[in-house]
Amino acid sequence: MNAAGLRLGLGALAALLLLAAPWLLREFHLHLLTEILILALFATAFNLLFGYTGLLSFGQAAYFGVGAYATALCLKGVVPSLPLAILAAALASAALAAIIGYLCVRRDEIYFAMVTLAFGQLVFAVLWRWRGVTGGSDGIGGIPRTELGVGPLSIDLARTEAYYYFTLAVVALCLYLIFRLTRSPLGLTLRAIRDNPRRVDYLGIPMRRYRLISFVCAGFFTGVAGALFAPYQGTVAPTLADWIGSAEPVMMTLLGGPGVFLGPALGAALFLILKETIQVYTDYWPLVLGSAVILLVLFLPKGVAHVLLARPSRLRRPAPPVARPGEARR
Repeated sequence: MNAAGLRLGLGALAALLLLAAPWLLREFHLHLLTEILILALFATAFNLLFGYTGLLSFGQAAYFGVGAYATALCLKGVVPSLPLAILAAALASAALAAIIGYLCVRRDEIYFAMVTLAFGQLVFAVLWRWRGVTGGSDGIGGIPRTELGVGPLSIDLARTEAYYYFTLAVVALCLYLIFRLTRSPLGLTLRAIRDNPRRVDYLGIPMRRYRLISFVCAGFFTGVAGALFAPYQGTVAPTLADWIGSAEPVMMTLLGGPGVFLGPALGAALFLILKETIQVYTDYWPLVLGSAVILLVLFLPKGVAHVLLARPSRLRRPAPPVARPGEARR
């Protein structure tokens, strides 16, 4: 079986397992799997900016938090419809990303990362201080999971299984759209900007414009992830937009591998499973989790997904022979 057939078979098996998860898992593990799906979308949206455009952002949690807050405000009075609330949250995050991105894409490398971090903390401060709208440090609680549909065809998303399937459908659709985006001419241009920005600039391609498009797209899908998280958690707080939340997609992407499309999703699953497992045994779980992440990044620099999807022949390929001094090269 070739590599394409192997990947297709693994994809079909993963899809079947995800569809059968409510019958195979307990309610707690189904909750955990729902959170993994949300964080997988978060990490994949970040990888659109990091892995495909070459821009390291430390402020992505701001768009996640804005998406969560926008959904909470919609469901608690403005638009009591979850699909419309998710759309509104995604547009709000994309609009914020367009404003911030317009100022950030003018900088490169570490300066870009620091500016995004500063704007992220600014959004966190607004969510913390604007008590009349965001609830301040208390956040917003009691976020409902409204019914999907009307009449006898309505689905009660308050049930864990129903909300899991809804999250699975939304995440699958978003991942498909991101995948098509990375394979489009826009995606090829973003890769060229990542690999050699100076040559792209010499060719006359408006590099800042394409970086801004990537920034807005990442913000849009990050907003969708935040919108799914708000009803799942039932409450939102300003800590969702803190800089610690921006570090999580970076670690997920590095764990899974930015060179593979589903690498960040695999990294999100690995990160959350490690976190939940370590929390059971020790209160110092950040220290143990950080050490585990460091070891994985050091010994698997290309990520776990690269090792799992690589051909066995590539893993066992011997090193090329070294020519001896004075020996003619063939």
